[in-house]
Amino acid sequence: MKAYDEKHIKNIALIGAAKSGKTTLCETMLFEAGLIPKRGSIEEGNTISDYHEIEQERGNSVYATCLHTEWRDYKINILDTPGLDDFIGEVISSIRVCDSALMVLNAQHGVEVGTELIWDYVDQYGKPTILAVNQLDSENSNFNQALEQAKSFFGPAVTVMQYPLDQGPGFRRIIDLLKMTMYQFPQEGGKPEKLPIPEEEQAKATALHNDLVEKAAEHDDQLMELYFEKGTLDEEELRSGLHKGMLNHQVFPLFCLSARKNMGSGRLMGFIDHVAPGFLDLPPEKGVDGKELPRDPRGPACLFLFKTLQEPHIGKISFFKVLSGEIHAGMELQNQTAGGTERLNQLFIVDGKNRNPVNQLKAGDIGCTLKMKTAGSNQTLTDRNFPPNLVPESIHFPPPRVRTAIVARNKADDEKLGEVLAEIHSEDPTLVVEYNRELRQVILHGQGELHLLVTRWRLEHVYKLQVDFQAAKIPYRETIQKPSTATYRHKKQSGGAGQFGEVYLKIEPYFEGMPQVKEFPVRDTEVVELAWGGKLVFNNCIVGGAIDNRFLPSILKGVMEKMHEGPLTGSYVRDVRVSVYDGKMHPVDSNDISFKIAGMMAFREAFHQAAPQLLEPVYEVEVSAPDRMIGDIMSELQSHRSIIIGVDSHKGYQVIRANTPQAETDRLYSALRNISQGKARVKATFSGYTPVPPELQKKLSEEYRKTESNGVH
Repeated sequence: MKAYDEKHIKNIALIGAAKSGKTTLCETMLFEAGLIPKRGSIEEGNTISDYHEIEQERGNSVYATCLHTEWRDYKINILDTPGLDDFIGEVISSIRVCDSALMVLNAQHGVEVGTELIWDYVDQYGKPTILAVNQLDSENSNFNQALEQAKSFFGPAVTVMQYPLDQGPGFRRIIDLLKMTMYQFPQEGGKPEKLPIPEEEQAKATALHNDLVEKAAEHDDQLMELYFEKGTLDEEELRSGLHKGMLNHQVFPLFCLSARKNMGSGRLMGFIDHVAPGFLDLPPEKGVDGKELPRDPRGPACLFLFKTLQEPHIGKISFFKVLSGEIHAGMELQNQTAGGTERLNQLFIVDGKNRNPVNQLKAGDIGCTLKMKTAGSNQTLTDRNFPPNLVPESIHFPPPRVRTAIVARNKADDEKLGEVLAEIHSEDPTLVVEYNRELRQVILHGQGELHLLVTRWRLEHVYKLQVDFQAAKIPYRETIQKPSTATYRHKKQSGGAGQFGEVYLKIEPYFEGMPQVKEFPVRDTEVVELAWGGKLVFNNCIVGGAIDNRFLPSILKGVMEKMHEGPLTGSYVRDVRVSVYDGKMHPVDSNDISFKIAGMMAFREAFHQAAPQLLEPVYEVEVSAPDRMIGDIMSELQSHRSIIIGVDSHKGYQVIRANTPQAETDRLYSALRNISQGKARVKATFSGYTPVPPELQKKLSEEYRKTESNGVH
């Protein structure tokens, strides 16, 4: 394989909504460069990119796949990303290591809701961006509509480089405004013929060319002077201006494509080669503590691991980008993130499942290695000479949105399931595994229902583990609404030393700033910040030695035990003030266990008399969707006990905010996806706890009493 230096390597992330044609474009770019003899197709399941069984089964990308193509003395590393936001982690890690992002828009749909989610991360990382309107050969293609939507969404940075003639099934001509040439393709695609722009298109092309010249000149004072002097700019000057505009995130060049028919890909690759910023053009890599990591091809070696993958019969594959220096096969590097050392026994350039061995990789290049001992995604490896305080910033992934409980059908597989889930999480940080002691469940948190289902498919087909998904329990809380008092005497005689303890206590709903107890003298107060939220305030109001001070901690311990398993549903109790104001003890039979039991049972009785209230966790849900869907979405939200708290508009979409109980959020996410055909974007953040409706509280309390009487819980 030809060796490329850091000046002739470009890293492009193909991003965009599902079905925009990214994988087909990859095939075309590799075919056009002569790296593959025949283009595969999604329908036939034989593309270089979507090579995993689950991708071929589903007909869309699940993983970000690394490939490369070569075009006119440049190597272009391509990261083909999924279009569904269930797999947003794959997209984010690809954006993190690319030099430029290539946003593929479907000419039939323009800017879709999934595009917005992806764009947030492109914008966050400030990546230079190219737009490509694909599928211009489709029956319902509408370039002008896609262009207007792009301008509305991405703003004035959208810069038209090309526009199509004959779009639709007869599409085969593109007007190029940089070269002021018309490309006419054979009916089935391939190498185009370069022709003069038709006379009837001259006025339009000239006007758009002048817009392009002005846009290129805006970002360079010297070019602006040349423009004023000459009234135009030549092609090389235009390239220079566009390059600077892309670096400033103020120019997003827009191209025309039919990836399926191989029309326009060669011109796009030429632009990536000669205009799109490369590794050395970009600002220094952001490091921790605000430090900057210089892009130094001659400096000490540093690589960033952005993705790991477990492949059957191969093991762990680690994908990385070289951020500094040069790496060689056999090199030993230090893990600056987690400690320890790793040896790079082999180095590869990857094209899907095909790995091409190489001896070295230079700064700016992307490659992989096999069977690292401990290093994983989001970690940095360097040689000994690299400054330890220049570690690049980690990738920050979004929190999960849906969850399910997971159990192994065969209990003997419990330990193996735990190990496999930890391994899958190391590959995919957006899949979070929680061993929840409160709920007594293993909870799998993911980005969407499909994300969880793909994980289940992997467990069953790759790891040969049979698992079941169950409804994840809700972490309810219990509290009280009014004061009450209770007395409990614990007395037990069993020949020899007995047990005796009697406790009088009062409980009240606690809130910040509430007045002190008036009916009893408070001798001492202990405030317990509860690990599950809220507080317990414990007052010692004993006078006259009715209960010895040494037994008060035992009473508190008994109260806390009952607060770990509330009387209503077995949920944690919060926000209660307890005042122990009287009691009795026995000179021989009183001990810690006696007062612990007496305190627990007195609290239990008082709780039942204090208008107990069950609280449920509530999330603020934000739904972005096209205007036409808002009525259906609001109805769906309300059917899931949501309270609408606001409706706004943002970049052509309506944004609804609602408070929704967690008991409804998992089902709500699936329902919204169905009624919007996947066009609604949903995110949720924890808001707080609110009272459960009385009829639901009664139902949950009765269910708990049944399990309690059966000894199930």
